[in-house]
Amino acid sequence: MMVKICGITNRGDALAAVDGGASALGFNFYPPSPRYIAPEAAHAILAALPPGVLKVGVFANEPAAAVAALAGRLGLDIVQLHGESPDIPAGLRVWRALPVAPGFDVASLDPLPAEAFLLDAPSGALYGGTGRSFDWSLARGARRPVILAGGLDETSVRRAIEEGRPWGVDACSRLESSPGCKDRGRMAQFLKAAQR
Repeated sequence: MMVKICGITNRGDALAAVDGGASALGFNFYPPSPRYIAPEAAHAILAALPPGVLKVGVFANEPAAAVAALAGRLGLDIVQLHGESPDIPAGLRVWRALPVAPGFDVASLDPLPAEAFLLDAPSGALYGGTGRSFDWSLARGARRPVILAGGLDETSVRRAIEEGRPWGVDACSRLESSPGCKDRGRMAQFLKAAQR
């Protein structure tokens, strides 16, 4: 199970997530987000990460050239793209984020260009991080790798995995003591529950 902790804004939270077994860490480069991190601050944290942890840059409605430039400068492994019709940069690993509303059909993912799909509750201009969930069973049966997000914490992640059968899970706001600051105890419990 790929387990991602998103909204990382400081080195202590990043290293605690890695120590707890996180597969990937997300860094939010969307300025309106309460979890936005400046590229220079992200660079210092990314430099401290051990090999093998996926470094994911989160972008919303950014031009492909800007995404590619920042990914190259920071050494990102993956770019996670939010927005109605994201501009897909060539030559990069892309996870595409999509809101899941009632009536969602996982077959709609099949023709889309991406390595994996992060499925989240609709969140308007915030593009995630609201703590709201969706019907995780709508992700079941996907032929492409799916990452469940939205409303996940140590109490809900096992049920989400059972219902959705995803390739991975992603948590952010429900593991925080305040926006951008993780509750490390809850984060550790989430990581253990997801890995079980």
